[in-house]
Amino acid sequence: MELAAPYATLTPDLVLDALESVGVRGDGRMLALNSYENRVYQVYLEEGDPGAPAVVAKFYRPVRWTDAQILEEHAFTHELAEREIPVVAPLVLAGTTLNAFGGFRFAVFPRRGGRVPELGDPRTLEWMGRFIGRIHAVGALRAFAHRPALDVASFGEEPRDYLLGRGWIPQELAAAYTSVVDLALDGVRRALERAGDVARIRLHGDCHAGNVLWTEPEEGKGPPGRPGGPHFVDFDDCRMGPAVQDLWMLLSGERAEMTRQLADVLAGYEDFREFDPRELHLVEALRTLRLIHYAAWLARRWDDPAFPAAFPWFNTQRYWQDRILELREQVAALDEPPLAWQ
Repeated sequence: MELAAPYATLTPDLVLDALESVGVRGDGRMLALNSYENRVYQVYLEEGDPGAPAVVAKFYRPVRWTDAQILEEHAFTHELAEREIPVVAPLVLAGTTLNAFGGFRFAVFPRRGGRVPELGDPRTLEWMGRFIGRIHAVGALRAFAHRPALDVASFGEEPRDYLLGRGWIPQELAAAYTSVVDLALDGVRRALERAGDVARIRLHGDCHAGNVLWTEPEEGKGPPGRPGGPHFVDFDDCRMGPAVQDLWMLLSGERAEMTRQLADVLAGYEDFREFDPRELHLVEALRTLRLIHYAAWLARRWDDPAFPAAFPWFNTQRYWQDRILELREQVAALDEPPLAWQ
């Protein structure tokens, strides 16, 4: 059961007290970072190392994940970091990466700077592909025991039923939405059939540009004038699924443009892991599931005061009309031939 206003008691004093409980002393300065599902703060340290004057404290949304699921996420990021893959893994404090204080579970991460990657640059896409390939090579070694899988039931059917069953769709649009979302899910199932039995591996799960920090190279390292490369953050949505889930969100534009971008990404990806071309049947299917799931996610979180302030356009007549149009476009896209890069 989701809680209304789950962060009402998460005051600045509680944040500082929680950190102090695991030996991290803030100096009182903190900055709320862009996060809606959880609450994330950059906290400056009282006696910080000049090279690391701040940490990032992440307070998990109550109820959403079990302790076992969060610890499995942490273990995955540490497994990647131990192989020198540039991910931001949580610190071990008081003997664990997941601590609790004042009714909240939290983790503390080293602060990493960086900027959004330039996905219009072919060299950047190839570089991104190389590191995602390395993440997936590790992700394929074993399966998650506690984290969920990306599937039609949890990302398509259940969100659809939630929106319709809770009356989120305006009555005058309910029939149109029901018809188009069912057509879209039928198209998703056909795409899954065309792809066949593709491998499911441990994924980042939400690998868009906002979850990547592009950093400058250390002096004497890396090509002159070129950035140091990506650092992957926020594995909060990591799960089992097809490898292409971590690739398709790097693609945008018209079909010809996405084809070129895909070729750049896979040029780097296949340096470390072979890509199964059957997964290209899933690109529009995964996009469709994300669109359905995202609308239901906003609806589920609407009692959290942060959401109406951040998404004022949600649940208007125009919003649902646009979702219907969007899904109609996806119905057509699902029957198009898959992208190809060779």
